[in-house]
This record gives sequence, structure tokens and C-alpha cells, in this order.
Amino acid sequence: MSSLSQQILQTIETFAPEEQQQVLDFVELLEIKRQKTTTTEPETVPQSFFEVAQFSIGAGEGPGDLSTNPDYMRGYGGNAPESNC
Repeated sequence: MSSLSQQILQTIETFAPEEQQQVLDFVELLEIKRQKTTTTEPETVPQSFFEVAQFSIGAGEGPGDLSTNPDYMRGYGGNAPESNC
């Protein structure tokens, strides 16, 4: 045991039981914190919606560009007259 460890132990032995419990709680907290820093996963960098979704874009099948079919665009575009198709 190092001289620092011996000094800590000698000092703690003079404490009341409640104070010794506080010291033990603090040491356990430090141990948990130390374990987290050695075993944590790397931090993730915030990403935009596009960055997250870009791998899914185009993965599914569906209709082509809806804007090329006048039936889908009927009623949009302001004053354009509706066709009677």
C-alpha cells in the first residue's frame, strides 16, 4: 500500500461511521465514473434528417414523378384551367 493510501485510510478511520459512509459513496461514484469513461461507446455526431434518411432514398418502388401526370396535378397551379380528360 502506498503512503498516500495509508494516509487516506488513517484519516478515514478518525471519521464517524456516517462520514465514512459518505466517503465510501464518493469513492464508489468515482469508480462508476471511471468505468464509464473506459467502456463508453464513441459519441455520435448530430446528423440532419437527410444524412439519416439518405440510405433509404430510392430504396422502395412507387410511381414515377407525379408532377408529370396531369391527373395528379389537377387543381394546383393557380389560374390554370382544369382539363376535361
